[in-house]
Amino acid sequence: MRFGEKLRIYRMKKGLSQQELSKLAGLGINTIGNYEVGRTYPKSHDVYKRLADILDVDANYLHNENEDFGVVSPRDRAYPGHKEDMVDDVYAYFTSSETTESEMDEFLKSVLNAYWIAKDRKRRHASYNYNK
Repeated sequence: MRFGEKLRIYRMKKGLSQQELSKLAGLGINTIGNYEVGRTYPKSHDVYKRLADILDVDANYLHNENEDFGVVSPRDRAYPGHKEDMVDDVYAYFTSSETTESEMDEFLKSVLNAYWIAKDRKRRHASYNYNK
């Protein structure tokens, strides 16, 4: 998971708006927004540390984009019992006051695109004759 995704998720879990986080961290609101969408990244470890302290996470975890988020992988979350968590995350994203209508549209387009690609791959995989 990327830095911006982690930042957004932990900010929302703490019940902070982008504006509140920006004030606490001494950063501009546009900076926080750009971090969350992946346009920019902090240029110093100090910024990661300040954000991590506010969000109660490890700065190295926040910085490292190769780690999985939490203990449940995205693939594991796709199984029954975890999809409610995914729906809750999407609901939180959609109802956030910082999420614009165009961002919601883009997100939904991405999810629908992923759905159609996965459906097509499953169809092609199921129709492939392995005994040829």
